[in-house]
Amino acid sequence: MEQTQKMTRLEKRWVLYDVGNSAFTLLISTILPIYFNGLAGAAGLTDAEYLAFWGYAASFVTVVVAVLGPTLGAVADLPGMKKKLFALCVAVGIAGCAVMGLVQSWVWFLGCFIIAKIGYSTSLVFYDSMLTDVTVPERMDKVSSVGYAFGYAGSCIPFVASLAIVLVGYQALGISLNAAMLLAFLLNAAWWLCCTLPLLGSYRQRYSVRGGGHLVRGAFRRLGETLREIRGNKQVFWFLIAFFLYIDGVYTIIDMATAYGQALGLDSTGLLLALLVTQIVAFPFALLFGWLARRMDTALLVSVGILAYVGIAAYAIFLRTQGQFWVLAVCVGMFQGGIQSLSRSYFGKIIPPERSGEYYGLLDICGKGASFVGTFLVSALTQLSGSTSTGVMVIAPLILLGFFAFRRAVREGRKNEY
Repeated sequence: MEQTQKMTRLEKRWVLYDVGNSAFTLLISTILPIYFNGLAGAAGLTDAEYLAFWGYAASFVTVVVAVLGPTLGAVADLPGMKKKLFALCVAVGIAGCAVMGLVQSWVWFLGCFIIAKIGYSTSLVFYDSMLTDVTVPERMDKVSSVGYAFGYAGSCIPFVASLAIVLVGYQALGISLNAAMLLAFLLNAAWWLCCTLPLLGSYRQRYSVRGGGHLVRGAFRRLGETLREIRGNKQVFWFLIAFFLYIDGVYTIIDMATAYGQALGLDSTGLLLALLVTQIVAFPFALLFGWLARRMDTALLVSVGILAYVGIAAYAIFLRTQGQFWVLAVCVGMFQGGIQSLSRSYFGKIIPPERSGEYYGLLDICGKGASFVGTFLVSALTQLSGSTSTGVMVIAPLILLGFFAFRRAVREGRKNEY
């Protein structure tokens, strides 16, 4: 199948789920932290405590998903199981998203956020592993990049609508701000659901492993075998280490950008508009990275993205003004989609397709583990020092270590070619 061939119906429906779940990603990166800040402030929490508790909640989610991801991924590799588990996790995420607008206590709100984020995050384990079923290796870079690109662009639709309702629309509608927030949560939940149904109707699992024996015990056995194999596959081994380190910066910046800006005292409306610009910038640049991957070495493009994030993380340390936050938002948009989409497709090309659930589950451990380390360290250092700038200083060195580990993975892959 040629790279230039038009996308198939199944590829388009796989991309559509990125459009749906990205709306939730944008919601929890922008409006949610600001809303939580209001709930926390009303309860008497300081800015440092607000940022810390938000970070701790995000870190707890990553621990839970890191435990569930590989095990459920191994179960998903059994015939017919991937779509069932995917549908279950999506349902949990959508339900949690819808319910968040009903609670007024900051503690209960964090609880609903945790449930929704767990459903969302575990659904991505199965969604990413579907890439080996919906396309072929030589098209993975393109399809993955298009997924992220249209995810960024499409998520702007419910985000702008939510923003309009929350900032000005509720007054025109004659409803309270809390009712407006409920409408925003319901809107994003409905968008997510509508973008999921076409994929559920079309997806068929092409690759699977043989079942037999107890479901959970068999999953753990296969997972143990995979871990032993990875120790001998240096390319996959070093890539997982690299991904753990460099994606730390990507996820931490995504998860905590708005909360960080709020803690610095920046204007809420300006922060939301800046992050909308991130999505708009990310759309063409994700497509650009996909186009370049058809003409250049994917590993080189990933390396460029990692080094760019080192610079972005270093710049965030000195962030003080609204204008500087806008610069940060544009820079993140330029490289965020490329590094995520090409990392996803690069990994898909170096693993056995029939065990993609297991492998992507392990990749998710690295991603969520990195997110845990990043958000936890930022939260802990901020709380201990009382300074948000001190908290973000830890990100850049971890990303740089990830760059060196990734280059080692590339060298190991080249050795395997000879």
